[in-house]
This record gives sequence, structure tokens and C-alpha cells, in this order.
Amino acid sequence: MPFQQPARKRFGQHFLHDRQIVRRIIAAFSPRPGEFIVEIGPGQGVLTRELLPLVTRLHAIELDRDLVSRLRTDYAQESKLIIHSADALKFDFSELISSAEKLRIIGNLPYNISTPLLFHLLEQASIIQDMLFMLQKEVVDRLSAAPGEKDYGRLSVMIQSRCEVERLFTVAPGAFTPAPKVDSAIVCLRPYPTPPVNIADRHVFADIVRTAFAHRRKTLRNNLKDLLPVGMISAAGIDPSRRAETLSLTEFAALSNMFAQGKNA
Repeated sequence: MPFQQPARKRFGQHFLHDRQIVRRIIAAFSPRPGEFIVEIGPGQGVLTRELLPLVTRLHAIELDRDLVSRLRTDYAQESKLIIHSADALKFDFSELISSAEKLRIIGNLPYNISTPLLFHLLEQASIIQDMLFMLQKEVVDRLSAAPGEKDYGRLSVMIQSRCEVERLFTVAPGAFTPAPKVDSAIVCLRPYPTPPVNIADRHVFADIVRTAFAHRRKTLRNNLKDLLPVGMISAAGIDPSRRAETLSLTEFAALSNMFAQGKNA
């Protein structure tokens, strides 16, 4: 039987207990022997138990030291499982593989770190094959939103510039203990081998996107005034009176490249 530990608010813990949902997640992830699998936030080991028979080796990253201790006790005889007592927000995932290999990552992510963790993983996208995560539904809505939709914003653009986003299914609060106050959803993120748009400077791109969405009701003319003169916005083929939420990924790349070109001129 799985051990039970009260969820801790400071870790944003909500433990999955619905066996049908667990089976759907594992089926969607479809792990195979020989792949390099990482589970972020194994918690009480609900996904871990289902993954182990299907994989050659499983790395699990857990911040809660009490959970780490219990996992190490319960799986003391399981040589396939390597437990890392660490903060995933600071973890160097490249340490787990050689340069020719790629990781597959799975996890039920705590709501309170999901966005910063996604950005941390983006920085290491070149070593990741795919990621399947349980997230707050609102976050998945933002990840998958298209230009002009109410959920489209900085997170949408930054993730979609690096990954294919596939929404899978929604999970009701009753699947967890304790039950969260919101729905969750499963999403698959697959880093592109070749980016969908040409971005000359990733740091410049991030600055442009962040600044453009700083005040959603303001136009590009106002939000970007300290970075791009109106003339340069127009030269990129974009009307300065538009708002960031209407711009496509290609248009953000055009603005970014215009700024990078101006810097290097």
C-alpha cells in the first residue's frame, strides 16, 4: 500500500490518487525500456510505481525530505530508481545524460512553481525529447492559447517558440488529496529540433515579449517605447497601435530581430 503523508501547503502539494487518471497519464506518456526517464515531484510514488515496470531506469527529483526518506525506504530494493533530493527549479538536468542522449520528463507539478519550472526547463530544451505534465488547467490554457485568445500571453509565446504544445485531458479536483480548488489538465510539450521561427537572440526575444505584455491594455507603441521606436516597429511590418495579445509568434520574432539588428548596427 502507498504511504500517506499530509500534503504541505508550502510545497503546493496535491497528491494524485485516482487510479484511472494514473493509467491514462502513463498510457499517454508511453515509456519504453532504454529511454532516459525523469519524474519531477514523485510525492507518494503513485506514478513512480506504474513507471518502474516499464523503464530501464527512472530518475526521481523530490524536494520534500520526508517524502525522499519514505521513497528511499519503500524502494530500497529497486535498483532502477535513482532518487535525487533536490529542488527541480535549480536542478541541472544535463548531469543525468551524455551529450548524445535526451530526456523524457513527467510529473504532477506543484501549482506554485509550475511557471518558473517551465522556464527553467526551456533553458535546457536541447536535451529534452518531451515533457508530460499535470498542471493547473489555467496554466495549460495559457500554454496552448493562440493569438487573440484571452489566455494568450508571455507564457504562450515563450513556450510555443520552443515546443509543440498538445493538450490531452482535464482532471477534476476529486482526483487529488487534498482536492485543489481548480481543475487540472495534462499537457505534452515537445521541444522542436528546429525552432518554428528564426530568432537571432533568445535573450532579446525574451525581453521584447516580456515588455510587450507588461501592460496588456496598452499598445506596442507604449509598451515598447524604451526598446523600439515606432519607426522600427513599422519597419518590422507591424502596426504600432496593435496590442501584444494580437501578435503571432512570427511577428514577435520579427520585432526581436529588428531590435537585435539595431543593437548590432
